[in-house]
Amino acid sequence: MRPEILTPLFADVAIVKGIGEKLAKLMAKLLRGDGGVARLVDVLFHLPTQVIDRRFRCTISQLPVSGVVTLEVTIGKHHPAPQGTRLPYKIDAFDETGHMVLSFFSAYADHMARNYPPGERRLISGEISWYGVEPQISHPDYVLRVDDAAKMPSIEPVYALTAGLSSKILQKAAAVALEKLPALAEWQDAAWLQKQAWPDFAAALHGEHRPTEVTPLGTRNLRRKRLAYDELLANQLALSLVRAQMKRAAGRRLSGTGALRAKLVARLPYSLTGAQSGALAEIVADMAADTRMIRLLQGDVGSGKTVVALLALAAAVESGAQGAFMVPTEILARQHLATLSKLVSGSGLRLGILTSREKGKAREELLQRLADGAIDVLIGTHALFQEGVQFRDLGLVVIDEQHRFGVHQRLALQAKAKHATDLLVMTATPIPRTLALTVYGDMDVSKITEKPAGRQPIDTRVMPISRMDDVIHGLQRSLALGARAYWVCPLVEESELVDLAAAEHRFSALDAQFPGKVGLIHGRLKGPAKDAVMAAFQSGALLLLVATTVIEVGVDVPEASIMVIENAERFGLAQLHQLRGRVGRGNAKSSCLLLYQDPLGETAKARLSIMRESEDGFRIAEEDMRLRGAGEMLGTLQAGLPLFKIADLTVDGELLAAVRDDAMLILNRDPSLTSARGQALRHLLYLFERDEAIKLLASG
Repeated sequence: MRPEILTPLFADVAIVKGIGEKLAKLMAKLLRGDGGVARLVDVLFHLPTQVIDRRFRCTISQLPVSGVVTLEVTIGKHHPAPQGTRLPYKIDAFDETGHMVLSFFSAYADHMARNYPPGERRLISGEISWYGVEPQISHPDYVLRVDDAAKMPSIEPVYALTAGLSSKILQKAAAVALEKLPALAEWQDAAWLQKQAWPDFAAALHGEHRPTEVTPLGTRNLRRKRLAYDELLANQLALSLVRAQMKRAAGRRLSGTGALRAKLVARLPYSLTGAQSGALAEIVADMAADTRMIRLLQGDVGSGKTVVALLALAAAVESGAQGAFMVPTEILARQHLATLSKLVSGSGLRLGILTSREKGKAREELLQRLADGAIDVLIGTHALFQEGVQFRDLGLVVIDEQHRFGVHQRLALQAKAKHATDLLVMTATPIPRTLALTVYGDMDVSKITEKPAGRQPIDTRVMPISRMDDVIHGLQRSLALGARAYWVCPLVEESELVDLAAAEHRFSALDAQFPGKVGLIHGRLKGPAKDAVMAAFQSGALLLLVATTVIEVGVDVPEASIMVIENAERFGLAQLHQLRGRVGRGNAKSSCLLLYQDPLGETAKARLSIMRESEDGFRIAEEDMRLRGAGEMLGTLQAGLPLFKIADLTVDGELLAAVRDDAMLILNRDPSLTSARGQALRHLLYLFERDEAIKLLASG
């Protein structure tokens, strides 16, 4: 239960006078990504992006060339716009030193007459501009009676908005939220607070929403640092509590004999890299311990994570347990089955697959074999944690492309186990260190930083779409020599149907050039049709595969050596790197062509330039975070990941080490958060909605 003292902050913004149902919906759109109702606490944590300084007071003769000004004028004659024109409605204004104009577009004459009565004095504030030698203010921000001057803030906060919302509405809601903010006990360590010279929580929020000085846009003043630290600490505490809870459930020793692993390693067509061996050693040591393994395996595209996962699953099977290997898409599940079946052939390791395509009698038989223990490792999609799926003895859960699954899905699969399962999650999207600490703080991390021997470097080139004919001719030459190529169609944000239309259009154009040699694959293709296209591409019956981005092009076709990405400027760095990683897997010289539409923006230019310079996924991830910001990076990942409201990891990442140490110290001293500081920290967890952690404390 949320503490009573915090209840007023979780009230609907509709309680604010002047905010009706329509505005409340717009605020929910702005402040809540989850479709929930906007609350006062959401307004409190939606900090201003900049401030407007209205302290410059002058006469008309002293008006500057530009900037925000505040002046007292007498309203003069009105000049309504001629009917049927789009000209502005103009009002003369003057003082003892000169004359100026107030202009308004789409103005109603009766409204103007009521608010700007000729002959009356008004206090006006807004952005000055000049029409020739005549000064004017278009749509003044404030027009007040002189005795109402106190209603205009000297320094005004400005908020990020959505269409239909004004900064004034946010200011009004923030004022009410600040009134409802209760006096809360300090949750930060007193000595740390003093050393940083940070204000208390309430003072920091008041200072942000009611600024008394001008700070440049985006600076991290002491107030913002304090609030960012609060948010990061809430997140880290919650992750640590989840980890402690998972570790508390007694693990089991899955030591294995090593016999099955030795057989599999001997059958590999290559030797494991040092990085693969190191990661495997860490995983096997965790599995042999009597606490649960919760480990993240990070590896760049094509670094050989799947083989490491297979050997970890083999260690579980050697110990008499079963393994589950969960992937985000059916095409990836079937690819893993095909790849792993070759590697385990003759070793005695029994694999099965479960996706939404397995139905009826075949599904029942599969589930019976799983329950009887006749399947050692089950590969599959979300279908793995559906009702009716029972393992005889699940010991290890491996989740591929972890960012596609939420925490709840992760827990649902582990709940299938009779005993506490070990968990290995993998990602081929390298995560910057600051993000890894923040998002996966409940896990130990292993990294595979080198690629297997024989992996070809990829020649990456950037070219404008206007040179499409040259691209087609180059492709013609390569395909005539037996090369195979992917062509990824542009990302169109409107809808999957628009994506599909773009892909079908490109497919038709390429099919006319290379009749009978082009395949098309997209998210709406039925399973068997997808399989048929993939099989034809893998066998070489098709030489060119056109794909939308809706599907994960997680296919492993070593013969494919060319990747063309159309409208590459629309893709994020991580996605471009993922797509490029589909080539360079065989012996042939590989290339990646990034086609862009002119003119290129600065960020897109930087992105394509980094792709040309580097194949290092970890460097690319750091650059991606620098260019896009952590919020957007996390926003592109799916459910289960925190999206920070105040903290910005590109500038607040330096706080993470202190946050981690602090969280560890707190939980070592007070694991149940029952001390005075612990009780205050519970308030912090509720404020930043890390309630799940409190539930874990309650459940012991």
